[in-house]
Amino acid sequence: MLKILAPPDRSQSLCDGISRRNFLKIGAMGATGLSLPNLLALESAAGIKNSHKAVILIYLVGGPPHQDMFDLKPNAPREIAGPHKPIGTNVPGIEICELFPRMARMMDKFALIRSLVGAQSEHDAYQCYTGRAPRGAAMPPGGWPQFGSLVAKLQSGFNEAIPPFVSLCYECTHGPYNEPGPGAAGPAHAAFRHVGPSRDDLVLKGITTDRLNDRARLLSSFDQFRRDIDASGGMGAMDTFTQQAMGILTSPRLAEALDLSKEDPRLVARYGTGDVKKHIDGNGAPRVPQSFLTARRLVEAGARVVTVNYSKWDWHGGANNDIFSREREDFPVFDTAITALVEDLHQRGLDKDVSVLVWGEFGRTPTINAQAGRDHWPRVAMALLAGGGMRTGQVIGSTDRLGGEADSRPVTFGEVFATLYQNLGIDVASTTFTDAKGRPHYLVENGALPLRELV
Repeated sequence: MLKILAPPDRSQSLCDGISRRNFLKIGAMGATGLSLPNLLALESAAGIKNSHKAVILIYLVGGPPHQDMFDLKPNAPREIAGPHKPIGTNVPGIEICELFPRMARMMDKFALIRSLVGAQSEHDAYQCYTGRAPRGAAMPPGGWPQFGSLVAKLQSGFNEAIPPFVSLCYECTHGPYNEPGPGAAGPAHAAFRHVGPSRDDLVLKGITTDRLNDRARLLSSFDQFRRDIDASGGMGAMDTFTQQAMGILTSPRLAEALDLSKEDPRLVARYGTGDVKKHIDGNGAPRVPQSFLTARRLVEAGARVVTVNYSKWDWHGGANNDIFSREREDFPVFDTAITALVEDLHQRGLDKDVSVLVWGEFGRTPTINAQAGRDHWPRVAMALLAGGGMRTGQVIGSTDRLGGEADSRPVTFGEVFATLYQNLGIDVASTTFTDAKGRPHYLVENGALPLRELV
């Protein structure tokens, strides 16, 4: 196994003095190894598409309060309505919370779903990343793959130096808040994870590209031996994937995409800033709006799916958790970040190709509780979409006068994911993936189809 070594970090070293973090395997002698070339080969088996459609999926950790954000009920009793007032937007007839003034001025570039149904009642990100319930009899071995893993399996990478699926999600101490992983899609299609200040790990350390090329020639000499006995020509194909692996290691493209110092400082400021080390309420995600900018840079560089988890929205009330105080703190920061992202996509001509989805695991109770909070409410929730060539500037669905039930056009999680797949050029009606037992599965459940209002 070929390894690229950095100078050892003695504080986190193995018994042989090599740092756990600072080595990278780039080739494998064994036929069963999951080296970088192997992963590239497995991804390629699904077929590489020529277009570069992409999705940015933003998960609002803990369940955002739909009736305080985008579905206000000003005429409801005070214990339902809350203190915030609705304001008009640049789309006649659409009103949203007064704490989202930037969004109000560009609502024509967003689509709101006010009638999302079928959520589970527990804090679990599973449904937001897979479109499936956390438990079910039909679940394949390993579990349902998350959306990004299936896209990586079906479409592979657009640029060999950029992984097709990148996660910018921060680790949450509450396990179910975290991404579920590739599941039945297999480990070859797991997200490339990059969190915090570890960008330097993406570049070669302690070795020049000339030395890397020398090691590549050594690997090639071993491969030649195997090639001579491989009548199927498989080794000839593997050369391609080894070259792709070398490309990822030697290309600055990924490291540069993750480096916000390469960006115009005025644009970085436009998105806003946050503290990557401050996890909200201790078990949520940190409030890091610059992740939205990093996501844009990644899809522009070639990623197909980028996931982001953002802040903590589980406001039950009580000490330091008064829902309306938290909303006055969080809503303006989110308003600044999400509008910066969508505006940025439009200015760069990416709005037809890059879809943006924002949502959480459920809604909140219509009635404000005695602790000045709202509790879990799976009966109806909201979603915010933009880009992807979708018909924006509209609201899909409605709720009853208290905001507790879908009153018209209930929308399922599966329909939202079907829409994202179609935006990527994947036909959910005919496309399947196979699990470890060879059984085919459709990408979305219950025959869900793309939202006709959007596509």
